[in-house]
Amino acid sequence: MTNMKINPVSLRIPTKAYSQGVLVPCGKSNLLFVTGQLPQNIDGEIVHLDNVEKQVRLVFSRISEILEEATMSLDDVVKLQIYVKDIKYAKTVSSVRDELFARSKPASTLVEVSGFVKEGCCIEIDAVAAKVK
Repeated sequence: MTNMKINPVSLRIPTKAYSQGVLVPCGKSNLLFVTGQLPQNIDGEIVHLDNVEKQVRLVFSRISEILEEATMSLDDVVKLQIYVKDIKYAKTVSSVRDELFARSKPASTLVEVSGFVKEGCCIEIDAVAAKVK
């Protein structure tokens, strides 16, 4: 079994031992595991400080770019893991998630964490997608 690393050039190319996504063949389907995405630009700078909705939308757009590179879309997402710095962001995050995933309705977990690898982040999201080959 050969896994395919997914690293869109439009996103920051990882400089450490990880990929933005890993596509795994699984029988008649492909599974895509998307690394936790932060609200950052291509230079790795956190953007939209103190604006949770803009950070959430940016993170989901980053996930969408990774999915597109694997010929998938948000409709193929089956699991979301959402991390927020403050649980008070849950309503905003859920509202954007509900808008973007109205058709696919993936399994979803939202938890509060004490912090992120980069200062200024309100959110980090990772995802799993599946699509029949």
